[in-house]
Amino acid sequence: MTLEEVHGQEPVPEGHDRMQGAGKALHELLVSAQRRGCLTAGVYESAKLMNVDPDNVAFCVLAADEEDEGDIALQIHFTLIQAFCCENDIDIVRVSDVPKLAAIVGAGEEPGEPRDLHCILITNPNEDGWKEPALEKLSLFCEESRNVNDWVPTIALPE
Repeated sequence: MTLEEVHGQEPVPEGHDRMQGAGKALHELLVSAQRRGCLTAGVYESAKLMNVDPDNVAFCVLAADEEDEGDIALQIHFTLIQAFCCENDIDIVRVSDVPKLAAIVGAGEEPGEPRDLHCILITNPNEDGWKEPALEKLSLFCEESRNVNDWVPTIALPE
């Protein structure tokens, strides 16, 4: 019996297909969470939320482009967020395409001021019965990645 059979899910495809499936699931999760008001964007806002209510955080997305890789302060924030997520059993992934992420969740509330999308948290809604298939797929993807020592897998968002 496979893990997918135990959880009643379809198996996650292998290799490149597996990665595309995870990217599609992440896209679905972000859209659904934003629609339900369960999305927190920004490194500072995310850190505040994790400090106040870590048990309510279901998933974490860290996003950085190539130009952000040289930002030492951002990398320190990422390291601390990753450690916090691992300590609190919060699944976490990286995305390397901030413009695609902005297209999914929106660039910002105020015109002319870009939204900080370097860290996005998905929280559990107040609805007890909310089950998000995309979140379950991503949790399984993260678990499988950890089994091969990829603690923070990078996901490519679909076109």
